[in-house]
Amino acid sequence: MKFSLSWLKDHLDTDADIHAVANAMTMAGLEVEDIHDPAKLLKPFTVAKVISAAQHPNADRLQVLQVDTVDGRKEIVCGAPNARAGLTTIYAPIGAYVPGLDVTLVEKPVRGVVSNGMMCSASELQLSDESDGILELSDDLAVGTPAAVVFGAEPVIDFEVTPNRPDWLGVHGIARDLAAAGLGAFKDKAIEPVKGTFPSPISVKVDGDACPYFSGRVIRGVTNGPSPKWLQDKLTSIGLKPISTLVDITNYLSFDRARPLHVYDVKKLSGNVIEAVVGKDWRILWHYNGIPITGSPPARLFDALDGSKYILTPDMCVIADTENGKLRPIGIGGIMGGMSTGVSDDTTDVFLECAWFDPIRTAQTGRDTKITSDALYRFARGVDPESVVPGLELATRLILDLCGGEASDIVVEGAPPARRADVTFDPAYVGQLTGLEVPYEQIETILTALGFGVTKGTPWTVSVPSFRRDVDGKADLVEEVARIYGFNKIPSTPLPTVAPKNGGVLTPQQARARTARRALAAFGYSEAVTWSFMRQDWAKLFGGGDDTLVLANPIASELNCMRPSVLPNLLEAAGRNAAKGFAGAQLFEIGPVYFGDEPNDQKTVISAIKAPAKTRHWSAVGEDALFALKSDLIRLLEEINVPVASLQLVQGSNTAHWHPGRSARLQLGPKQVLAEFGELHPSVLKTLDLDGAYVGFEIRLDLLPQPKAKSGKSKGALTISNLMPLTRDFAFVAEDALVAGDLVRAIKGADKALISDAQVFDIYTGAGVAEGHKSVAVEVTLTPQDKTLTDADIEAVSQKIIAAAQKAGATLRS
Repeated sequence: MKFSLSWLKDHLDTDADIHAVANAMTMAGLEVEDIHDPAKLLKPFTVAKVISAAQHPNADRLQVLQVDTVDGRKEIVCGAPNARAGLTTIYAPIGAYVPGLDVTLVEKPVRGVVSNGMMCSASELQLSDESDGILELSDDLAVGTPAAVVFGAEPVIDFEVTPNRPDWLGVHGIARDLAAAGLGAFKDKAIEPVKGTFPSPISVKVDGDACPYFSGRVIRGVTNGPSPKWLQDKLTSIGLKPISTLVDITNYLSFDRARPLHVYDVKKLSGNVIEAVVGKDWRILWHYNGIPITGSPPARLFDALDGSKYILTPDMCVIADTENGKLRPIGIGGIMGGMSTGVSDDTTDVFLECAWFDPIRTAQTGRDTKITSDALYRFARGVDPESVVPGLELATRLILDLCGGEASDIVVEGAPPARRADVTFDPAYVGQLTGLEVPYEQIETILTALGFGVTKGTPWTVSVPSFRRDVDGKADLVEEVARIYGFNKIPSTPLPTVAPKNGGVLTPQQARARTARRALAAFGYSEAVTWSFMRQDWAKLFGGGDDTLVLANPIASELNCMRPSVLPNLLEAAGRNAAKGFAGAQLFEIGPVYFGDEPNDQKTVISAIKAPAKTRHWSAVGEDALFALKSDLIRLLEEINVPVASLQLVQGSNTAHWHPGRSARLQLGPKQVLAEFGELHPSVLKTLDLDGAYVGFEIRLDLLPQPKAKSGKSKGALTISNLMPLTRDFAFVAEDALVAGDLVRAIKGADKALISDAQVFDIYTGAGVAEGHKSVAVEVTLTPQDKTLTDADIEAVSQKIIAAAQKAGATLRS
């Protein structure tokens, strides 16, 4: 968005220069990007007159001009088709920088003839985006007149408009805020209605959702042609190309009042009704001898004013008239008109349209068609709905003043959307929220200057203007006051100094979390930080997804529910890595999960996963990821001082997202489940669009038993036996249901003084073992402490091992 200083002064009585205006805009919240001063770029360029034009001796498309310039008569080579004797144009001397070409002129021959400068077009001077030849100026201009004077070049502010402030898309709205900020007096002139002299021969119809408010009128007897210089100067100053008076007026109001309009040539319209249509199938239905041809009809292509063709769909709001009893599209509502009804220099009667289009539908249509237009940019952000009739009256007045003619009565259909409800506002809230001590009288002055209505009482009642649909409560009003009063005046209050604490500043749970992070990183896992929310259907797969945990205003539609588990987030991250060629990810996260909407329903878990690695080995035998994960889980629990020996390993899990045959849980007692681990259920992985077997675990950090308090006695020194350990192998027969880990735990407890380790090294089922049973081979390591073990000693401990195994449900295999 751009505007010139003189344009701003049409609405703001101020003596401020362009830099003061830019600074005030920045303080008021507008994002000023640049101050462009075309006078600096135009300084080398002056008016010149072409005395003669001769054909170039060596080029058919070039001419050699004799030109009177500020530097005397010059011979210049020119290729513009409109170069001719008697033309007054702009001259660029040798050494001048031409901004539109990004070159500096040097004296050099052009096809054998030296050119002592250049004749310039509007695009080469960056006065417009395109041009058909060199500039043609008034013959009254004297040779040597600076180009900056000719074009009224003045500084232009280029700034970015935030999506919530569509009123800033008009210079009028910017002037209002700057006046409220104290930069000058706001010129808010009343728009005088134009009384119609005849009934409008054209009526309008609306669609209640896509176009709830539509107005228009016929103006007959107009004379269209080039617009006056003041209007052309305003448009060219912001980079718009003047087209004709009628079109220039609509473009001017779009930037001046943030009010897009459109004009139709009445003689090109069919019927006497213009309507906004939604839901119509615009495809062309072909017939042969009155019989519809079967198959899908071809799309209807709409010829727009930009010269392109666009496919119309039922979701679009289309402006249509009636031709031969059928609707004919003549515009895409809020975006662009059509070639079929566009105005030209021959236009004498026009229908002036001013409407309000639904911002969401308009924005979607813009995305579908990939059209970019000034009207779309404004309607998609929300044009002031109450400016429809005033905008029509203002455009009518300009057309009558500049083009002549007479106007009909206004035709109106529908009504503007209701304003936001009044806001109950206590002015003391400004100080409470910002720390600013703003006098109540100044608060009232600021709000009134911004267009709000203030009714003082206890508390105040503030009415929100129709052009400020972004204001929705008292906090927004506080922001408005602080923005105009000055965010830079908010006092800086240092944070209170807190005396440093010595010693344990971490809770036991925090200390365990820190230790767990270090341990898992040492095990080769990478830490992930993911969202605390996910899709509701995913949450239901992991035991959550209750409606009480669905977000009312999620940051994205697929992140609408608080998570009951961290595993889906890690699985999704691993899937993204695999899709990019990084399979085999090992990820962990320590974070919150949510089992309800009460504060105590938020718990902290330690979660980790191993993704399948797509590696091949010559032996075709790889490590079982599930048992590797179990080993990491046990080691992690030992690192964070959980009494692993006291835990029970129970096959299966309490939640359905685990594989029923390849999962287990660690319990402390019969009911206290501390952790679950295993392979994820194939149906869950399919829903998450993951291939392969993923394994993982999840530990409830809040349920882990606290380590025993340290006694006053220091721990004894580590003693290592000087005697050589020895191993003995045992084979036990047990039912299939017996967990090998329980058997190993029982064996280790048979004689804690001698037995230093026990490991399962084989499990066998088949011949020689009863059905429903298995043979478990265990290697037991004995470490004598004070003497070499005799056969009797070994036999005695062996009997203890066999007895312990029998208590666990296993017998020595014979």
